[in-house]
Amino acid sequence: MHDAVLNHLRDLATSHGTPIRATIHDDAAGCLVPLEISPDGATRMTGEPTRLPAAPGTVQPPRGVFGPPPVMGGAAAEPIPERKPRAASGTVNFRKLKPGSGLKPAPEPAPGLVLGPKPAPEAEPEPIPPSRFDAIAEEMLAEVPVGETADGAQVWTAALGRVGDAVRDGEVERAAELASRAVAKASGALGPRHPEVLHLRELCAYIAYLTGNPARAFDLSLDLARKRAESGDPTAAYSNVRSAATAWRVVGDAEQALRMGRELIDVWTTLAAEPGPAAADPRPLESAHARMTRLTARAAAAQA
Repeated sequence: MHDAVLNHLRDLATSHGTPIRATIHDDAAGCLVPLEISPDGATRMTGEPTRLPAAPGTVQPPRGVFGPPPVMGGAAAEPIPERKPRAASGTVNFRKLKPGSGLKPAPEPAPGLVLGPKPAPEAEPEPIPPSRFDAIAEEMLAEVPVGETADGAQVWTAALGRVGDAVRDGEVERAAELASRAVAKASGALGPRHPEVLHLRELCAYIAYLTGNPARAFDLSLDLARKRAESGDPTAAYSNVRSAATAWRVVGDAEQALRMGRELIDVWTTLAAEPGPAAADPRPLESAHARMTRLTARAAAAQA
């Protein structure tokens, strides 16, 4: 059971490209264990295990160091020291003031003055968008597909219907061909940078990933990230970067992955230097740098 849970967490970390934190309920050891699972499969504890409380009616053995047993019988008990009365002088009695006594209670201190402008409320963190692979997968399952624009909605709906049917029938190669045709047709009718054409290119990238062609999925997603950034849409650009990172992580050849990683990190770093979700979500980029370090070591070992 523990292996199944850890395998599931490793799959989540790999697909999202970022470490996953979880707390494992270990009944055998009787404690909660906080763990962090990295995208490369490494697992580490993020804190000390916490012992679980005993169930009602359960007797736990005592722990700790016990003092000497009490003296019974023969030894005389120590006398209890007699309390001495306090001297009358210096005794202060606090009593409530009676009305009409002529005495006034001491005034309460005035609240301290705060100089300067009031601190501005903290801004809400910008939501992190999902990768476009995740978004496209959800759109394929939707009962009513939604296009990017009103003038291109019909193009998207028709293409997604045909491609989705092929995917559900297990014909992913046919789905890839249908997606490519839809992009070419829409590009001629709407223009290569029309939002609906970019939307269809995201569909092509996702289908390429499903067909086991991560290099094509990576190239399409990274090109889309550049185009989205140039058009002033950092949120969509970051979604495409995350899709490119997902495809990059399944490339096993160290030399090829290093070349792809340099392109990815260059676009990613530029995007993270500007305000937006890429800047607000630094851990996946740090994880990408860590993978580049491991790939460099693997490539060097292969050449040695």
